[in-house]
Amino acid sequence: MLSFFKKLSPARIIALGFLALILIGSILLMLPICIKDGIEVSYIDALYTSTSAVCVTGLITIDPGDTFTPIGQFILGLLIQIGGLGVTSVGAGVIMAMNKRLDLKSRLLIREGSNLGSAKGIALFIKNVFVLTLIFELIGAALSFIVFSQDYPILDAIGISLFHSVAAFNNSGFDILGNFQSLIPYQSNVLLNLVTCALIFFGGIGFLVIREIIDKRFNLKKCSMHTKVVLSVSAVLLIVGTLLIKLTEDISWLGAFFTSVSVRTAGFSAYSLGGFSNAGLLIVIILMIIGASPGSTGGGIKTSTFFVLVMGIKSAATNKSEKAFKYSIPKDAFKKAATIFTLAISIIALGTYLLLALEPNIRFIDALFEITSAFGTVGLSTGITTSLCDLSKLLSIIIMFIGRLGPLTVATLWYFSKGERVRYPDGDIAIG
Repeated sequence: MLSFFKKLSPARIIALGFLALILIGSILLMLPICIKDGIEVSYIDALYTSTSAVCVTGLITIDPGDTFTPIGQFILGLLIQIGGLGVTSVGAGVIMAMNKRLDLKSRLLIREGSNLGSAKGIALFIKNVFVLTLIFELIGAALSFIVFSQDYPILDAIGISLFHSVAAFNNSGFDILGNFQSLIPYQSNVLLNLVTCALIFFGGIGFLVIREIIDKRFNLKKCSMHTKVVLSVSAVLLIVGTLLIKLTEDISWLGAFFTSVSVRTAGFSAYSLGGFSNAGLLIVIILMIIGASPGSTGGGIKTSTFFVLVMGIKSAATNKSEKAFKYSIPKDAFKKAATIFTLAISIIALGTYLLLALEPNIRFIDALFEITSAFGTVGLSTGITTSLCDLSKLLSIIIMFIGRLGPLTVATLWYFSKGERVRYPDGDIAIG
């Protein structure tokens, strides 16, 4: 068995790790101690919930607050935490806690799973990930407690605050408030909205960016190109998203701001998206496709991919080299970005087609929204998730799994070739 895993590529080991965690989680969530008295949970719903938690999505077919006991909610929160940090990062953290060194295979796995450029400084990176996660989540829980303690008993408020902070920082839209309400009861609470937005934002920009900002003492001029791209694109999407959502929907500025932050990958909702206009849903779909940033807890094609695509198109249109922030963009970056984008759109299109075939009574916009949310590991829905048939739930599970691993990673799982032995002459082909 050990020799079998040694022969696997890092991408395949990561995929198997996530799959194993999902299956273990689904079994644990089916245990009687995890389910409230009088509630029945089918295995497909337990599998769906476990997948959504591990893939930090937030789509639900059963409400965690109404279905699971405190023990079940703890397991759900643990699945979200491991899924957000990454199976490989958590495994490496356990190895380091046992005072053992990381071998080359472990370092390659962490590099692959965290989108790192090299395997150097892996041990320090893992330590930073755990420390930063602990700091952000404890601060978030403390500030959230100020709000929740006004509506719940002290012990319940502590549990809800900790769960909410973990879910928000890991960009997972789960809540344990019950009745499928998410944060709608707190849509006018400025403190909880801003705290949630801050947790989502920092969890979504990635640990590399957070660490570099701290190392450079918050002097953004000294930061790398990657950090500047992530922060600038995130800021632009946040502002533009807020303005467009406010323009199309009759909600407050706070609601538009919160929605713009959350829809990129977190999945908390302060307003029912089932009441959004088609124009508003289209804006949300675009933001969900773009998603968070590399090395973060979020999904989507990533902000840096979107940036490289825009700059590549601009370069082709103006016949000028690709550059930004006084750096040249690597030549192969546009090819990789275009590949990721094409795969993402293809998966969403195929998933939407299959969902519409399985659920002919669902509107096209609702099906497209559901599949995009699953792929972007966002967790938002227009309200159709609970009514899906078992095959549709299984389809959504597969889409969430692909979205968490990344379309390019999934594509490489089936690649067995060791290299090209034959090279053909260039042919002529008309483009455009």
